[in-house]
Amino acid sequence: MHTPLKLGIDLGGSKIEIIALDNGRQVLRRRMPTPQGDYPQTVSKIADLVEACERELGCRGSVGVGIPGTRSPDHGRIKNANSQCLIGQDLQGDLEQRLQRPVRLANDADCFALSEACDGAGAGAASVFGVILGTGVGGGLVVNRQLLSGPNAIAGEWGHNPLPWRRSEDGPARRCYCGQDDCIETFLSGPGWAARSGLGMAASALVSAAEAGNPAAQLAFTRYCDQLARGLASVINLIDPYVIVLGGGLSNSAALYAEVAPLLPRYVFSDKVNTRLLQAQHGDSSGVRGAAWLWSE
Repeated sequence: MHTPLKLGIDLGGSKIEIIALDNGRQVLRRRMPTPQGDYPQTVSKIADLVEACERELGCRGSVGVGIPGTRSPDHGRIKNANSQCLIGQDLQGDLEQRLQRPVRLANDADCFALSEACDGAGAGAASVFGVILGTGVGGGLVVNRQLLSGPNAIAGEWGHNPLPWRRSEDGPARRCYCGQDDCIETFLSGPGWAARSGLGMAASALVSAAEAGNPAAQLAFTRYCDQLARGLASVINLIDPYVIVLGGGLSNSAALYAEVAPLLPRYVFSDKVNTRLLQAQHGDSSGVRGAAWLWSE
């Protein structure tokens, strides 16, 4: 579909958000609560937002949707979604039928990466690895402004690889919800870090306490930075991206960038690390913007 108007939808657990981009410029943004556990109503609300947006702007647009899961290349239905009412549903087909046009879907972390690669912190870079550090740990890889997608539709899922160069100070093994032990997500997600710190504080409180000089929180933050450096080094060794962009709640700590970048040469298989580690330019808006950029050609 060739149109200057690109509509992006961010389908979250608590809200559905739409953005309209006209040649990359935001011209409209709306949101509404997500119908909890109700798939038919979710489809209906997404379509309602699209139609209302187009009525207001007076033109028709392309539609991209970022979802908390992925569309299986085997059967076309949703898998790996924490919004369980989506699992097993033909979301793309149902939206296309309702809206009478092609619709593109992608994982929300992929949408984040695409947004930052197209017109965010990674704009102009040949390859961008986008990282989500929030309630989970996700990622997406964009090469020449195109999302990398493979036969399993799981490109960028570095959070479910084991933490590299594991050592005793990393603490005892913990089971990830995926069924494996010591996934990167169990160390670097907000809840994972909070649980492993043993300090009884949420991740945001840990960051504040570390910045305020709390010795125990500072030690936990130092350990977190080293674990993040190890996890990112394994990504750099494998795909060697020009830019790594961090998003999610934990990415908002300025100290993270000052601490992690100097640690990377310890673990990356290179005499010098030229990969740039940057904070997301669009912040919480990146996911919905990236959904619109799914129609980037």
